[in-house]
Amino acid sequence: MDIWLTLILTLHVLLALGIILLVLLQHGKGADMGAAFGSGSSGSLFGATGSANFLSRTTAALAALFFVTSLGLAYVATHKPKQTGSSVMQGVTAPPAAAPVPAQDVPKPADAPKPASAPAGSKVNEVPK
Repeated sequence: MDIWLTLILTLHVLLALGIILLVLLQHGKGADMGAAFGSGSSGSLFGATGSANFLSRTTAALAALFFVTSLGLAYVATHKPKQTGSSVMQGVTAPPAAAPVPAQDVPKPADAPKPASAPAGSKVNEVPK
C-alpha cells in the first residue's frame, strides 16, 4: 500500500506543477483586445484562438486528473489494511501496582499540645465593650 501512496502522491505533485505552469502560460481575458489592434498574437504557434483552446483544455484535463488523485490519496490514507492478530491495545503494558502507603501516627486530641496561655494581666482574652 505504501507503493500506491508514493505513486499517487508523486503524480499529484506533478499534476499540480503542470497546472501552475499552464495557468501562468495562458493570457488573461484582456489580452484579446490587444490582438484586435494588431499586437501580433495572431502569429503565435497555435494561431489567434488556437492557443487559448489548447491551453484551457489541457488545464481542464490536468485539473480533472488532479481531482482524481486527490480522491485517491484520501482513499489510500483512510483505508489501511487491517493486520491479523493486532489490536488497539497491542504493545501497551499495565502500570505497576502501587505500593501501599503506611499509615502515619496521627496525634489524638488528648495528645495535642495545648496553646500557650497569655500572661496574667494581659488583655488578650478580654471582650471589647
